[in-house]
Amino acid sequence: MRTFGVEEELLIVDPGTGSPVALADALMSGLNPGHTTGHDTTGFSFELKLEQIETQTVPCLDHAGLLHGIRRGRAIADRAARAHGARVAAMATSPLPVSTHTTPNPRYATMQERFGLTVHDQLTCGMHVHTLVESPEEGVAVMDRIRDKLAVLIALSANSPFWNGRETGFESYRTQAWNRWPGAGPSMIFGSLPVYRRVVTRLQESGVLFDEGMVYFDSRLSRNHPTVEVRVADVCLRGEDAALIAVLVRALVESASREWQDGVDPAPVPTVLLRMAAWQASNCGLTGELLDFGSFRPAPAREVVEALVDFVAPVLAEQGELELVRAGVQRILARGTGSQQLRPPFREAGLCAVVDHAVRATTEEAAEVPAEAGPPHARVRRP
Repeated sequence: MRTFGVEEELLIVDPGTGSPVALADALMSGLNPGHTTGHDTTGFSFELKLEQIETQTVPCLDHAGLLHGIRRGRAIADRAARAHGARVAAMATSPLPVSTHTTPNPRYATMQERFGLTVHDQLTCGMHVHTLVESPEEGVAVMDRIRDKLAVLIALSANSPFWNGRETGFESYRTQAWNRWPGAGPSMIFGSLPVYRRVVTRLQESGVLFDEGMVYFDSRLSRNHPTVEVRVADVCLRGEDAALIAVLVRALVESASREWQDGVDPAPVPTVLLRMAAWQASNCGLTGELLDFGSFRPAPAREVVEALVDFVAPVLAEQGELELVRAGVQRILARGTGSQQLRPPFREAGLCAVVDHAVRATTEEAAEVPAEAGPPHARVRRP
């Protein structure tokens, strides 16, 4: 079984007002840089904005280990936030209006100058899933063969119905905001590692993107790890949904690798259709129709999600995860995504109640972390 891990971006919020607060530097200082406990190297890092912090799990072999790592990261981040009168919330956008603060960093300052309002507004929180690949060549082959199915993960993870004090009409408005970056979105079929590298080089040579870190494809080769990084999901309201989606991603990677080894060509879906599928998933989530990843025609969301599970079922069955995934998907379909869960508090009591609900959902299932164990090593990483 391939190892996999998750990065989650969390909002730091004032529990009284619900507004994001620029405390990432204070939280990072309180996370004891340099301290480790045993083999635990779970990390935290700054993100683009001081109103958010990123958690990173260790590479895991199974669902249980990953879920524990996700919950533990959330618990430690929340404990650090509480020390400064704040909390953390797994929401992909802020329900309340916010004047954001860019993390002091020369690279971020250059991005602010170059991209203006896109950077100013970019307080979005995603979940990135890293899955081990044996070589960059395998990684590119995987990316070519999962690109047509990633929009389903947008729908499953949808957790951003509000933006700057307004209901957006979208289930994942983060997807809309994120795709304002010039390097974001679905990519072409590359066919080989040299072509992938050539495209990345040409994007940098264009002068629009500063470095390879700004190549924000829906899936990409990680710069720092031997992994394929899938970047389409909203941060999930509940850790159990995050772990479930990560298991699906790993199964997609393994299935795609087997197709490559068996000589199965990638589905020749035009990139423009992938953009349509992502937009539809962002707009409707699980509440309406998605574009079926076989025909790219509208179909009920439930049917498309279940078709994705059926597609990776052979791999999931081999890994002992099929029943776990089927049950988890049915749980999400029954109770709704984060966006669906956040709307009732809004209708009943407004946006502050939304944030309060999100804080409780983010942390109530978190694993207990003994205070004397101390937090894990904090590291700074470029997003």
